[in-house]
Amino acid sequence: MNLRQWLKTYTLDLRANSGYPKSQAVLFGLRSAQYLKSKSNPLARIAYILVGGFYKLSSEWILGIEIPVSTQIGPGLRIRHGVGIVLSPHAVLGRNVLLRQGVTIGNRRTLTDCPIVGDDVEIGASASLIGPIVIGTRARIGAGVVLIEDMPDYAVAYTTGVVVRAGRAALQADEPVSKKGALGLTAPSPDAI
Repeated sequence: MNLRQWLKTYTLDLRANSGYPKSQAVLFGLRSAQYLKSKSNPLARIAYILVGGFYKLSSEWILGIEIPVSTQIGPGLRIRHGVGIVLSPHAVLGRNVLLRQGVTIGNRRTLTDCPIVGDDVEIGASASLIGPIVIGTRARIGAGVVLIEDMPDYAVAYTTGVVVRAGRAALQADEPVSKKGALGLTAPSPDAI
């Protein structure tokens, strides 16, 4: 990576995260460490140790965003509410990918069997992409999805909902579940609303 490529990539990252200074700071540290790591001269190696160390400390330990410097990421990465994002160093992300909080992209069985995410993909909060899968261009992955199979271009993956069961106290009280709230309080009737 030369300086012109670094500047172009970071400029696209900066624009993609307009209004999100935390995301911009994380991506500045990531792209700077990637640039320095790609250089072979001794001065750049020393600078990489300092910049890479500061990036790791600030992004992982303070902000809770784990994006290794060795992860291949295209320009325009968007991070929204980044706490809890964990990427494998062997994952590959295309251009203009959107990551929301709690996203995990990692291996399944071996260290390198990681997802390849295409361009313009949106990944919802707490979604997990696991194993050697390929996510197509412009795919959308909803919140809470655990994905272990390929997705074609423009596909959408989402959870179908939750199952709500009556708690033990409601069953013992022999009352209808719909009338009892989580704290044992009676819900107001629809006429009262």
